[in-house]
Amino acid sequence: MTRLILSGCFGTMGKVITRCVEKRDDCEIVAGVDINEGSTSYPVYKSFDAVTEKADAVIDFSHPSVLSSLLAFCKVNKYPVVIATTGLSDAQKAEIEEAGNEIPVFFSANMSIGVNLISELAAKAAKVLEGSFDIEIVEAHHNQKIDAPSGTALMLADSINNALETKAHYEYDRHSKRMKREKDEIGIHSVRGGTIVGEHEVIFAGLDEVIKISHSARSKDLFAVGAINAAIFINGKAPKLYSMKDLIDQ
Repeated sequence: MTRLILSGCFGTMGKVITRCVEKRDDCEIVAGVDINEGSTSYPVYKSFDAVTEKADAVIDFSHPSVLSSLLAFCKVNKYPVVIATTGLSDAQKAEIEEAGNEIPVFFSANMSIGVNLISELAAKAAKVLEGSFDIEIVEAHHNQKIDAPSGTALMLADSINNALETKAHYEYDRHSKRMKREKDEIGIHSVRGGTIVGEHEVIFAGLDEVIKISHSARSKDLFAVGAINAAIFINGKAPKLYSMKDLIDQ
């Protein structure tokens, strides 16, 4: 039985994770951390310093501002941690990578196996089509999402860019430019509306043909399940920065 501490337990994804864990017999949530008020079957604290329960792993689906205190708590207690929070800065990503030298850290911009699969497919396609196809990424999410573009869209762009021989720059705001599209760019576009869970599409537009690779999330459960599986996976692992690829390839 893997004992979990859930950071951001009263948030949208925190509530989904709580519900998903209740249906499983291989893990349990022993404590939560959240500055907001709510009701759960486990004790919830306002800060990590107040947590007294012992755990095997921590899952974080909270806010970027929590990262430093989260990592400090996990390093002191030698807890493996799954970081699923989006909207992190480059400096915070470097902080996560550094923490992997001391504790097991599982970090992914998207906890869906399907999204990570299309990331690999898009990278392979970019390698084959480079120079002949323009690349655009379109993502759509619900109207309550704060960050844009999504962390997943940036993950897809980075995966594609890493596969290219000639590195591209990212274009987010084409409406302000009066000029033709440059060949060495990846366009990234965000849509926000309604209750869209998550839509991501990579478009390869060439001469007289268009290739599209897409993923549609129909419920938030798939992200919760991915995070829970990641927490069980890194329990007992050696200090390192882990990704969804490690989970898929196990």
